[in-house]
Amino acid sequence: MAAKPRVVVIGGGFGGLEAIFYLRHKLGERVDLTLVSDRPYFLFKPNTIYIPFGADPERFKIPLDRPARRKEITLVQDRVREIDPQNKTVSGETSRLRYDYLVVATGAAMRPEEIPGLKEHALTLWTPDEMLALRAALQRTVAKARAHERQRILFLVPPNNKCSGPLYELVMMIDTWLREQACRAEVELVWATKEDGYIQAFGPRLNTVVAQEFEERKIEGHKGFVVTGIEPKQALFQNGERLAFDLLVSFPPYIAGNRYPSLPADERGFIPVVPDSRRVKGFEEIFSVGDAADFPIKQAFLALLQGDAAADHLAAEILRTKPQVNFEPMSMCVMEELNKATFAQVPLKYTGDLKNPVDVETGDVEHYKVGVSPVWRLGKKVLGVYLPWRFGHGEPFHAGLAWGAMDLGLKVMARAFAD
Repeated sequence: MAAKPRVVVIGGGFGGLEAIFYLRHKLGERVDLTLVSDRPYFLFKPNTIYIPFGADPERFKIPLDRPARRKEITLVQDRVREIDPQNKTVSGETSRLRYDYLVVATGAAMRPEEIPGLKEHALTLWTPDEMLALRAALQRTVAKARAHERQRILFLVPPNNKCSGPLYELVMMIDTWLREQACRAEVELVWATKEDGYIQAFGPRLNTVVAQEFEERKIEGHKGFVVTGIEPKQALFQNGERLAFDLLVSFPPYIAGNRYPSLPADERGFIPVVPDSRRVKGFEEIFSVGDAADFPIKQAFLALLQGDAAADHLAAEILRTKPQVNFEPMSMCVMEELNKATFAQVPLKYTGDLKNPVDVETGDVEHYKVGVSPVWRLGKKVLGVYLPWRFGHGEPFHAGLAWGAMDLGLKVMARAFAD
């Protein structure tokens, strides 16, 4: 090993940046760090939900060159095509790098082709450009509604979607927005999900909250509707039902963002890891975090926790100490509704069941908290400022005095506005 261990992190999203900034925070100058990203900026994707309502997509892009320089991290803009564990190298389109330790954080991608007709007939949301397309579609919907032409928007969660939360945000944001445009009465909002409960991955309490919101907002909801195909103006389901639409909005099925034949992978390309450390199974020097790894729920906060755990285990190995941070799955999110927001903190547990590997720890009343209030919109805004500020300065989300203050504030708000 070199005098300074060489750590290469591939992927400039939540998990990759948290891992590399945590390593610098923990190890200082005792490690040589290289970040490989296929784009020169970090996209704060949770706030792209505001783009359909007028937000500028550029607001959510944080250039990586400044934090890289600030923390003396070598930044390489490239897409890694090959990982060679035997020779400890990664090769991209324009670069070849050696490593002593590697963190794979290359995220997820979408495969709408799995559902016949989805790509052709739906707005499948993933990128800022697709959010801009939704903005244009909503403007057309409002124009028709004001001309007294009734419209029907169908929101669809298909099989193999790994994070449905943002779509739940959008349906309630659109309801609020249409009311502000004084045309909600002319637009039907319909929801169909393959889940047996709303936001099923996060347990029964969010299902109850969403069901109440749908009833109050007059959103027609259908659970257990497994889509089998999309035709012009209608969606077909496994139970024989058909739902008509004028506009179809969906998140597609997930797959791994990149596949590396030299590493193990499940049927969708996600990398199996040891849960506590996020170490790739069978490879001592390689870790995988965030959406690239095999944790079944893909979410920014979970990616941050995985980045922390991998970096702490990696740092402990370099320092020859015991790791202090294991990955303990805990989801935290604030779901925007434009007139209020829903806060959820959900402790998760591994079940050992291959069909349902993760479940909610419903008995953990200390940590399982849900609340709905206009005040939580402030929490959403604070998080939307705090994390870009931290990453923009090359600092990890969960570290230092700033995180201590943020954590205390969230706990105080949770006690007051969630239970």
